Amino acid sequence: MLRRRYLVAYDIRSPHRLRRVAKRMEDFGDRAQYSVFLCDLTRADIADMTWALGQIIDATADRVLIVDLGKPDDTSRFEFLGRRQPMPATGARVV
Repeated sequence: MLRRRYLVAYDIRSPHRLRRVAKRMEDFGDRAQYSVFLCDLTRADIADMTWALGQIIDATADRVLIVDLGKPDDTSRFEFLGRRQPMPATGARVV
């Protein structure tokens, strides 16, 4: 299946839900910053991720941003200032 790279950022009000969201996101991608993940996902993976996060968050207080960055091997969209963190390897993840 075709994978695309997504940036997932979240703002979670409750420390308990925040820990649960962060732990769940580790199943889908690599942490880029505290509340930002880079994820190489298929359409099915996106559906699984949004369902899983929907079970955790409070839709009236929390928010999750999902941005499609295109093909995983296209790193031209990234620019770093300061300490650069390596980009995640492309391809499927074994969870």
